[in-house]
Order: sequence, then structure tokens, then C-alpha cells
Amino acid sequence: MKIVGVTACTVGIAHTYMAREKLISAAKSLEMEAHVETQGSAGMENQLTEEQIQAADIVIIAADVAITGEDRFHGKAVVKVPTNTAIQTPESLLRTIQKKLQVAN
Repeated sequence: MKIVGVTACTVGIAHTYMAREKLISAAKSLEMEAHVETQGSAGMENQLTEEQIQAADIVIIAADVAITGEDRFHGKAVVKVPTNTAIQTPESLLRTIQKKLQVAN
């Protein structure tokens, strides 16, 4: 499964980056591919490319605030969760998404 995501927390510091790292780490351990953009106090980092977005099976928005550029994901399946979900239970989140995608296909 190929995943793209965006993380953003209210302050734009700790949870934004922790959520990104947890999602990427969980994806690797589950043999998935993940690219995750951060939108924090330093602005937008690790910006997703159009190619990454088009190749993705799912978009995960782990955010506690509105994100910039959500329209890029038009036509894609999008899952929105708080940053705490991505930080505390990233593998469970990815497994649940994977199961739902398998059922849908």
C-alpha cells in the first residue's frame, strides 16, 4: 500500500513532526510506502509531489488544524485523524485502513 499524508498540530512543532515520524516508521514496519508532508511553524516541509499523490492508495491527514492544499487530494480516498492517533497507534491506524481498502476492492 502506498500512502501520502500531511501532519499539522495547533502549535506546529512537536506533534506535527512526531506524527510524521510515527506514520513513516509504522509504514516501513508493515512493508508499506509512505511520504508525509509537515505543515508546522517552519512552514511546509517534505512537500508531496504530484507523482506521489497520484500513486497513493490513500491519503492520511493527521491534523488538529486546517491544512493548506487539501484540494490536491481531490478524487483520492482521504482519512482524517487527530495527530494523537498517528502518534499513539500508527500501526493500528494503517492496518485498519488497509483492511478497509481490501474490502472495498
